Amino acid sequence: MTLLEGLALLVIGAVAGFINVLSAGGSMLTLPLLMFLGLPPQVANGTNRVSIVLQSVSAVASFLRAGARHVGLSLRLSVPAVAGSLLGAWLALRVSDALFETLLIVVMAGAAVLMLLPQPRLDTRPLTADRLTPAVYLAMFAIGLYGGFIQVGVGILFIVVLYRMLRIDLGQVNAFKVLIILVYTLPALAMFLYHDQVRWGYGLVLAAGSMCGAWLGVKVNVSPRGALWVKWLTIAVIAAIILRLLLG
Repeated sequence: MTLLEGLALLVIGAVAGFINVLSAGGSMLTLPLLMFLGLPPQVANGTNRVSIVLQSVSAVASFLRAGARHVGLSLRLSVPAVAGSLLGAWLALRVSDALFETLLIVVMAGAAVLMLLPQPRLDTRPLTADRLTPAVYLAMFAIGLYGGFIQVGVGILFIVVLYRMLRIDLGQVNAFKVLIILVYTLPALAMFLYHDQVRWGYGLVLAAGSMCGAWLGVKVNVSPRGALWVKWLTIAVIAAIILRLLLG
């Protein structure tokens, strides 16, 4: 790893961590970056999990210190997500590099479109255990499956389920999201480690940036206008990455 590569990992990691806490889409920056730095797609997919785990630890700790609650409910939602994550990681390790790159382009394009859709204003209410229906657990399994496979844009799916389906306040959605992601990413990372698809040097440098960005994302109260600028900047960068992937 060169000094320039290390700086790129730190900077993009910080941006991704900040974006992941506030909304979603950080892995749409970090996963392609690892591939551009020369890691094979499957190794990049595994290495990216190091950053996700450590950035989630940072974000969860910050949310808990800020008074976030409902840890028990988050853990209950994590159970089907873990099952899905293990299956997703198992599938990811069995697809070819060419197919993975094609799926990455498709997923990034689809996630970028979803990011452009306006969020409806909903009447939200606190989550209670009686609202955790089989449909919710099935949705968590599906998110875990997707996250275990590729992770890119998974936060958007959490917004669909937790905000639109369960009508949890968006601020609380982020608190639930980072804890569930932490829990289901650990076994997925273990599977990639078992198959020697993780490069710790790249992963830890990327994680250092991501943890700083996640910490800042929890601390900073971004205005609606500021959040819009972050969204559009993210989409612009994603468009450039997709073009780079298409051009090879």
